[in-house]
Amino acid sequence: MYAMQEVKGQKRVSETLRRGEKMEEKLEKLKAEEKKIGMTEAWLRKHRLLYTGATRHPFIHSIRDGTIDIAAFKTWLAQDYLFVRAFVPFAASVLIKAYKESDDDTDIEVILGGIASLKDEISWFKSEANKWGISLSNVVPQKPNKNYCGLLESLMRPEVEYTVAITAFWAIEAVYQESFAHCLEEGSQTPEELKEACERWGNEGFAQYCQSLQKIANLRLQKASDDELKNAEVALLSVLEHEVEFWNMSRASV
Repeated sequence: MYAMQEVKGQKRVSETLRRGEKMEEKLEKLKAEEKKIGMTEAWLRKHRLLYTGATRHPFIHSIRDGTIDIAAFKTWLAQDYLFVRAFVPFAASVLIKAYKESDDDTDIEVILGGIASLKDEISWFKSEANKWGISLSNVVPQKPNKNYCGLLESLMRPEVEYTVAITAFWAIEAVYQESFAHCLEEGSQTPEELKEACERWGNEGFAQYCQSLQKIANLRLQKASDDELKNAEVALLSVLEHEVEFWNMSRASV
């Protein structure tokens, strides 16, 4: 009797050990895959539905197929002008974090290059607003815009790690790059008057810049603590959620 119970107990222990070994194997394979493709790409695959929602939003599709209501585009233009102005101090804060925490000098060069282009970007918004008859001085930020700017401010806090901030920085730029590049692909019917806007973020040079940011983020994430990884993933998800709401805001105003 006792012998049978002992045998059954040993079998249960063996089964538990085997399950544990299989779980460890799965974790090792997952880590190997993450290292191969990079943590950011692993997260994008993991959260593919949300990422697609941010980069293939109906607002973007309406530009690509030529059905966009120009009123929606004007709303986006005016609100994004305000957002870019709030993005400048956030980008500067990422640069400061890179100076303090990065062990790679090229990080600063890449980030500084992005910051330098923001002056031209703001000038472009002003020029476009003038072309479309938008008085930027009278534009009031809508709630989704305020919320997104609030996220930027939260990421500027000194206690937010550089790894977390650069992940968010990359994600913000990458969403625009992939979204507007989609409007320039073969077969698109993007209106001529909107192609300049799409080319601003959808061009190859901006794509390379985003790839450089992604490379920086991946290298930082490889060395990150568990808490940093968790916070960086949360930051990525927050960016994607706010991007969707920003697009929603532009369409809802029509």
